[in-house]
Amino acid sequence: MLEARGLSKYYGSVPAVQNVAFRLEPGEVLGYLGPNGSGKSTTVKMLTGLLQPSHGQVTQDGEDIHENLAGYRKRLGYVPEEANLYPYLTGEEYLEMVGTLRSMPGARRKSRIDSLLQLFALGPHRQVSLGSYSKGMRQRILLISALMDNPDVLILDEPMSGLDVTSSLVLKNLIQELSGRGKAIFFCSHVLEVVEKICSQLIILRKGQVIAYGRTTEVLQSIGQSTLEGTFLQLTEGRDVAQIANDIVDVVVA
Repeated sequence: MLEARGLSKYYGSVPAVQNVAFRLEPGEVLGYLGPNGSGKSTTVKMLTGLLQPSHGQVTQDGEDIHENLAGYRKRLGYVPEEANLYPYLTGEEYLEMVGTLRSMPGARRKSRIDSLLQLFALGPHRQVSLGSYSKGMRQRILLISALMDNPDVLILDEPMSGLDVTSSLVLKNLIQELSGRGKAIFFCSHVLEVVEKICSQLIILRKGQVIAYGRTTEVLQSIGQSTLEGTFLQLTEGRDVAQIANDIVDVVVA
């Protein structure tokens, strides 16, 4: 179980995240939503141990992750928002490096890399440098690196960024399959229709504070909306997006 307890992060006196709390059980998918600048990436960095919280703590099975950060990360698969990879390495070399750093046995590491490169349609590109990969190909390499050591917890920060239609559909089904096999998944995404379909729980942030948290159906019902898109706009924007679009067109065509 992954748990955030009163999680807060301040930069000086400026709050980025305030008092975020949730429990993520095995088999659950938690959707973490909010406008740009609402604190999603800061939360992710605290959940992965890249940032120390100003207040509160992140626990795995009741133990603060910073008590044994290396052990926690061994159980964690992480796809960051930005695909910052080593451009001079090939796809295969990068995955070999990841597997070695995760202390995967050689035979299992090679078998997983071979199989996952083929399944993610990267087999023909395994010896090509990452600097030559498209954004979608780099994203698939990140997904493989997150999955290859069979983690208990997955933290996915905009994992569909750059993926084509087929890869996006594969990922959506993959998340459902992984949660069905007991993986705990923390899922940040702007693709609201996917979040609505695959997430069992939702948290919606605004200006670093939680403004909605609960089972997905319960959050929608409490706001009186039939779709997540309507719920999200009502809670976070408070603006008529159709009118904004109309006003933009009026300016452009005037």
